[in-house]
Amino acid sequence: MILSALLTSVGINLGLCFLFFTLYSILRKQPSNLVVYAPRSVAEENAEERSRFNLGRLVPSPGWVRRAWQLSEEELLSISGLDGVVFMRIFIFSLRVFMTAAIIGIFVLLPVNFLGNQLSLDFSDLPNKSLDVFSISNVNNGSNRLWIHLCAVYVFTAAVCYLLYYEYDYISSKRIACFYTSKPQPNQFTILVRSIPVSSRSSFSETVENFFTEFHSSTYLSNSIVRRSSKLQQLVNDADNMYRRLVRLKSTRHTRERPRCDGFLGLFGHKVDLVDHYEKKLQDLEDSVRVEQSSLVAKEVPAAFVSFKSRYGASLALQIQQGVNPTEWITEPAPEPQDVYWPFFSASFVKRWISKLIVVLAVIVLTVIFLIPVFIVQGLANLAQLETWFPFLKGILSITFISQVITGYLPSLILQLFLSFVPPIMLMLSSIQGHIAHSRIERSACNKLVWFTIWNIFFANVLSGSALSQVNVFLEPKEIPRVLAQAVPAQASFFIAYVVTSGWTSTSSELCRMFALICNFIKRTCSGNDDDFEVPSVPYHSEIPRIILFGLLGVTYFFLAPLILPFLLVYYCLGYIIYRNQLLNVYAPKYQTSGKLWPLVHNSMIFSLVLMHTIAIGIFGLKKLPLASTLSIPLPILTLVFNDYCRKRFLPIFMAYPAECLIKKDKSDQNDPTMAEFLDKLVTAYQDPALMPIQHSQNSDRHSPLLGADNNV
Repeated sequence: MILSALLTSVGINLGLCFLFFTLYSILRKQPSNLVVYAPRSVAEENAEERSRFNLGRLVPSPGWVRRAWQLSEEELLSISGLDGVVFMRIFIFSLRVFMTAAIIGIFVLLPVNFLGNQLSLDFSDLPNKSLDVFSISNVNNGSNRLWIHLCAVYVFTAAVCYLLYYEYDYISSKRIACFYTSKPQPNQFTILVRSIPVSSRSSFSETVENFFTEFHSSTYLSNSIVRRSSKLQQLVNDADNMYRRLVRLKSTRHTRERPRCDGFLGLFGHKVDLVDHYEKKLQDLEDSVRVEQSSLVAKEVPAAFVSFKSRYGASLALQIQQGVNPTEWITEPAPEPQDVYWPFFSASFVKRWISKLIVVLAVIVLTVIFLIPVFIVQGLANLAQLETWFPFLKGILSITFISQVITGYLPSLILQLFLSFVPPIMLMLSSIQGHIAHSRIERSACNKLVWFTIWNIFFANVLSGSALSQVNVFLEPKEIPRVLAQAVPAQASFFIAYVVTSGWTSTSSELCRMFALICNFIKRTCSGNDDDFEVPSVPYHSEIPRIILFGLLGVTYFFLAPLILPFLLVYYCLGYIIYRNQLLNVYAPKYQTSGKLWPLVHNSMIFSLVLMHTIAIGIFGLKKLPLASTLSIPLPILTLVFNDYCRKRFLPIFMAYPAECLIKKDKSDQNDPTMAEFLDKLVTAYQDPALMPIQHSQNSDRHSPLLGADNNV
């Protein structure tokens, strides 16, 4: 890619960023858009009423930037929990890393690269020259200036390891501090028990009750057996949605709105009075729910949530094998009650195993299919190859601006469009993998997407952009440094354009929430009601992989093509401000993992460092400086040793709380007068929501359903 093509891409994306910022500043002030740009305030009934029109609504203002910037970490912790704090700490960590990298790369390495003469350079035609003149490719082979690059790699590695250690220590300390200051949570006192042995003389609930009463008599409190309730859950969801629509309809100024059609979007079907129509449908749904609830008595599955009187008692039961047969009485940590994902409890071990196998195969197939758009993108980025494929386009491609747009902006845009379909697919695949918590599904999707993007966005573009036949290099490990050293620098210009498009523009578009805005407009236009909305949660599974990918690009190209570093810094600054604003106004946490996503970020950064070291070994060899290549070999070894120390020092804190913390917290709770009430509520905390009494309509039967009080104490 030539310099003018990159400048064209930067200009287009800067214009789009400015457009998104301007639109957001105007659209967020319109009262009809509150549910789009401030759903948290609407849900908490803190939104300001703006009924009168004033010209200030049409004037963009940067006040939201100041409010987002001034938000303290304690305030962020109170509104978004520790996960929100850790999410923003990832941006802070990345800014620290790449500010350090930019100081070294821009002020030291970039001049060294530019002043080399390995590549021919005509200053009179600089805009039409390749960006390779700013990369290590322009440094003469065997030049002593390459020692500067080796020293930079050592210094940068030490800086990143220090920042990783500092951040791991800070977040783990924050995790412990939040645990000490938190109120008692049901998941701290509860474990999930699977593979309960089948008994011909008793039900699963009785078997669990007898087992834990005998072997955990001093700490056992209660159990909630799991039942097959997928059909019932759908009926309950339909009834809840119908009830909310009915309440909002009655809360309008006119108790009886004019008759509307009962068909699609209120445009088709028979004309009916909506209040009477919804009341009748709600009554029918409640009757169906009660019938289904009464039929679930014999639908127990061999799984139960077992609660204890203390955190230490629950932890002890979790860590110790419960039965002689290790395939029975299998224990695992219980998620928060609102985090439980109920559909897969009824799945057998074989079904879960088959599901995991299907998911693995599906991810492999998706990875292979995604190579098609990667090849298309690499073809567009190469103008000569594009003219070979489509000779009839030579006339159009000869126009300077058109060729600059096609090679500089279009490839990264197409790749980003294809990649936008991947996160929901990964989330869907993770949901059928057998996880029993929404947070675990999201973390699983996040892990899949991280390695999917690293392979398909980085490695696939690098290898397909140089020579597809080099993919088999992974079968010859000794050749990996050499091939990567040849292929990676050649794709620097493409990844700079990708950071600008996928980073700047995509992150700025997060402000406008165009899809939610369009849906809200259609809903208001067709049904006249915009009250039926749900406060979204942070899409960690899609955003964290993108942050990690850009971190990989920054670390990898730090000494190869430091020109990418300013563009990365702009992305992280945008992300820091924009997502603080979104956490404040838009996203609300539905569950908490207490920062368990940080180890993934740490491991990904370690992988990026080792990849950089591998490329350094190869590039110094290609540049005829074998001694520098040899001196690079200790770097990946030292990095992996550092990572092993961090895993032993910090990772156990993210897996489970230590006994010291549990016992201290249990002792402090002994003086808490609310603990008795909490333990009473804990008995029913993990009851399937579908089994709870449903009494929405005025004429509903006030008696609890058959399973309304079914719990073993």
